[in-house]
Amino acid sequence: MPRLARAARRLIAPVAVAGVAGGALYYVYRPRNIPGYDGPAVPHPIFGGGGTFKLPRFPRIRSRAEQIEALKKSSASSSGQDAEYDILVIGAGATGAGVALDAATRGLRVAVVERDDFSSGTSSKSTKLVHGGVRYLEKAVWNLDYAQYELVKEALKERKYFLQTAPHLSMWLPIMLPLDRWWKVPYYWAGTKFYDFLAGSEGIESSYFLTKSKAIDAFPMLKQTDLVGALVYYDGAHNDSRMNVSIAMTAALYGATVVNHAEVTALLKDDHGKVRGATVRDMVAERDGRRPDSFNIRAKCTINCTGPFTDGVRKLDDPSCKEIVAPASGVHVILPGYYSPGKMGLIDPSTSDGRVIFFLPWQGNTIAGTTDEPATIATNPLPDERSIEWILNEISHYLSPDINVRRGDVLAAWSGLRPLVKDPKAKNTESLVRNHLIDVSESGLITCAGGKWTTYRQMAEECVDAAVNEFGLQTRPVTDAPRVSGSEAIDDGASLDGSCQTHRVRLVGAHGFSRTLFIHLIQHFGVETEVAKHLTESYGDRAWTVAALCKPTDKRFPARGERISQLYPFVDGEIRYAVRHEYAQTAVDVLARRTRLAFLNAQAALEALPTVIDVMAEELKWDRKRQDVEWKDTVAFLESMGLPPSMLSVTRKQIEQGKIDFRTSLEYRMYSRHEKPVLDSDDKPE
Repeated sequence: MPRLARAARRLIAPVAVAGVAGGALYYVYRPRNIPGYDGPAVPHPIFGGGGTFKLPRFPRIRSRAEQIEALKKSSASSSGQDAEYDILVIGAGATGAGVALDAATRGLRVAVVERDDFSSGTSSKSTKLVHGGVRYLEKAVWNLDYAQYELVKEALKERKYFLQTAPHLSMWLPIMLPLDRWWKVPYYWAGTKFYDFLAGSEGIESSYFLTKSKAIDAFPMLKQTDLVGALVYYDGAHNDSRMNVSIAMTAALYGATVVNHAEVTALLKDDHGKVRGATVRDMVAERDGRRPDSFNIRAKCTINCTGPFTDGVRKLDDPSCKEIVAPASGVHVILPGYYSPGKMGLIDPSTSDGRVIFFLPWQGNTIAGTTDEPATIATNPLPDERSIEWILNEISHYLSPDINVRRGDVLAAWSGLRPLVKDPKAKNTESLVRNHLIDVSESGLITCAGGKWTTYRQMAEECVDAAVNEFGLQTRPVTDAPRVSGSEAIDDGASLDGSCQTHRVRLVGAHGFSRTLFIHLIQHFGVETEVAKHLTESYGDRAWTVAALCKPTDKRFPARGERISQLYPFVDGEIRYAVRHEYAQTAVDVLARRTRLAFLNAQAALEALPTVIDVMAEELKWDRKRQDVEWKDTVAFLESMGLPPSMLSVTRKQIEQGKIDFRTSLEYRMYSRHEKPVLDSDDKPE
């Protein structure tokens, strides 16, 4: 017996170590259900007998004209109290559209108006990441800052909801952190593992270390000097403006009155000085050369979600109020896709001035940024040359020295305004709010400002909670929820019990999406593979409708889908879909927010402009004068997207006739243009 006891004691330590090691290995390599990679909730349509094929039937979204009529009814004296909205949201960026969706799915009557277009400001000019923030976590640890820690944990929880509610617009992205000193390996390894741990069930693949050779294999354009290896961690990425449009359109399906290009010119107040709605002007009529149509919207509660323009609306309420927005400019540049691998990004956590810079694949190109400078508020701020040169200089430091980072390689550049805010009720009025701010003025105007894309849903939830509590609004179950999926088999209103359920509400296009949907699109419509992938990853199951709106090509292949730019997979059916189903009213709406061509290549957007105007003119019955307005305004907008100055005076006729003079452009001088190649002496023919 003593001998057995001694043997057992000797085995305890090895067995314990093996058990712990085995448990750790299982935790790291366990099978996982990856969010966004599930099969479709609604099966794909299939061919029936005799080659018949039945497309999905999706619920109809009310037209913009119908939505405006609904707004007008709220102010009609004959409509009665029931016509008054529970909530009027001013601004339809990520936060405003999110508030509208949250309120509508709680059974509240909600309207949202936007002066320009959905995502026309900050929400379309992000770094395209859905992330907790590795750098925020580092600050939280070193500064023992619990608030920063909570920010990261909150964002990681929200990150997973993007994949669940909009898998077609969101994706996981591995991001490399190059290391130039061996002592950094354990430091950053511990940091990324802590990031994985905080994500918990919201996480996906675990972070991992790459040796120098494997890092170069994964990112061939990486500089090898002093490189000892790299750490790779996972975060989310998304198509920001398409996400914003989808949130707004989903809110419209659930009964919200959603109108873009409608400017609030005044706030309505009752006899007690309380805000009870707003006066709105239809900007589209003005673009058509008609007198702008102004009308009142009555609402029990009014919410200000206008981002950088927050103080403008607050001053409509109280002209003497102190400004709370401290805008910061973030410049991004777009480079050709060959600057980065197609499936991996890179982060430089310590640039020359201590800022963080990202280098990410996006929509086939490479996005680099961002800067962080104090700025003045403008509708379409121009990216300054100093910021562009700083970004190019920084990325050249970690790319191989044989790669010449050229200014002419910048296909597009833009400046976004991040609306950092100060709490108007704080004693120290100079300090900025770390995350977001929800403020209720004396007159009852609710302001929701600050925050970031990743936490838009939680911001909206807290904002609607504040409105319900402040105004005693009565939420209710949604018993007549639309069949957003297009199928009677799925009840989208099953969980809508009057509480916040936006973490479960799938957005338009999500139900029938899968990673293989593009194959079905190719087989039925005969669109190119690149186009099919783009459509399914931008519209989800609504890609069926978009493809059906593409005109036949009369070619063997592709059978449908005329590209509006030969460089990118955007097609004519997207323009028709944008007008008929997504409230696109201007050429900029299509080029910048429905498709992303203006963000990917400003010059290609200019070249596609005649086609976009022609299709929209056909859809919206534009006359020649309106078409001229669209040309002028779009070219002016493209200047803010980095269109070279020499292109700003180009006429439509020059583009249509192919007579643009590129000889003064940077791009022209980048390539060899000799009629006969100059040969070295050894290469001369005998």
